[in-house]
Amino acid sequence: MKILQVTNKVPYPTKDGGAIACMNLTKGFAYLGHNVTVLSMNTEKHNISLDEIPDPIKDIAKFQLVDVPARISIFSALINFVFSRKPYNAVRFIDGGFGKTLEQLLTDNTFDIIQLEGLYVCPYIPLIRKNSNATIVYRSHNIEFEIWERTAKMSKGLKKIYLNNLSKRIKRFETNLLNSYDLLVPITERDGEILDRMGNRKKKHISQTGIDASVLVPNSKNLEHPSLFHIGSLEWAPNQEGLVWFVENCWPEIHEKYPTLRFYIAGRNAPAWLQHKFNAPNVVFEGEVADAYRFMNSKSIMIVPLFSGSGMRIKIIEGMALGKSIVTTPIGAEGIGISPNENIVIASDKEDFTDKISQLLEDNDFYIKIGKNAIEFIHENFDNLAAAGKLIEFYKVNAK
Repeated sequence: MKILQVTNKVPYPTKDGGAIACMNLTKGFAYLGHNVTVLSMNTEKHNISLDEIPDPIKDIAKFQLVDVPARISIFSALINFVFSRKPYNAVRFIDGGFGKTLEQLLTDNTFDIIQLEGLYVCPYIPLIRKNSNATIVYRSHNIEFEIWERTAKMSKGLKKIYLNNLSKRIKRFETNLLNSYDLLVPITERDGEILDRMGNRKKKHISQTGIDASVLVPNSKNLEHPSLFHIGSLEWAPNQEGLVWFVENCWPEIHEKYPTLRFYIAGRNAPAWLQHKFNAPNVVFEGEVADAYRFMNSKSIMIVPLFSGSGMRIKIIEGMALGKSIVTTPIGAEGIGISPNENIVIASDKEDFTDKISQLLEDNDFYIKIGKNAIEFIHENFDNLAAAGKLIEFYKVNAK
């Protein structure tokens, strides 16, 4: 098959869930012998040159990058809020130059599948229809409006008003795009059910983000145990609000009970105000680490205090693959199909988090069981080639 993946940011480097979800499927398609092209918006926020993509990655797919500013401006957001009914998050990615490049690519090539990676490239569906007979697939990475709806619930004042308005606009935008594609590929079963309730009538296939077991290899050689850690994008609002909550509400009691225990925080693009929040006893802010998997292997208990967001948390999948004992919220575990207290630990509030962390620190058998079962669960359910293969079979049966 000839497959075109369209993305609103370059899926390299793979330092966030969206990039990992795109790139893993690119690799899966290519390793199964399919011809893959990736057309990406090269935004100011996530800007790279084609030369920065390593040759082994460029060998598996043809990458074409188009400069699209997609800049975030408070002034532009305000103008949009007052004079438009469209969500500001979406209009930033509607770009004439990108549309022309996409049109030319479709004129010069014939594709079997055009896979739109996420909601914000779906506005290009009418252009694709005019210039291609390919099967158009909407790969839904999450329920976009839900992220902002949940964030609004945790906000106050003018921010709450703005985010409530934004979530309603995104929901309307998301609903209006339903069924404009040919096939739907949600990342989780839960997301697929929500999209059906919203009005999806197209055939769908759940395709969870897979992991490459040859890359995610557990290694306890340099393990610091006991220790707590978190790793994730620190420019993402759900991570920010969850970490601030944990440091302010849970950490004081944990630190008092275990005064030598350290909590390591790693991630890129942490704003200065957030770094200031990490100024607490034995909280170690690492910033962006050179090797995420080496960092994760060197620490023992992973903390993921998420109270908003949507879709699937890729870092939890990776942590489980590395045998980490993970404490997260019900929202953090959404879409993974976990078994609480068997391969992951679920906590809902301050008391839960402190009690579950204490249990992992004091009951070594429980700590070992969680990590061991996590590895087995991921290998049985999240193999990347298996996931890509099942998706290809779905395409063969249902494509035009």
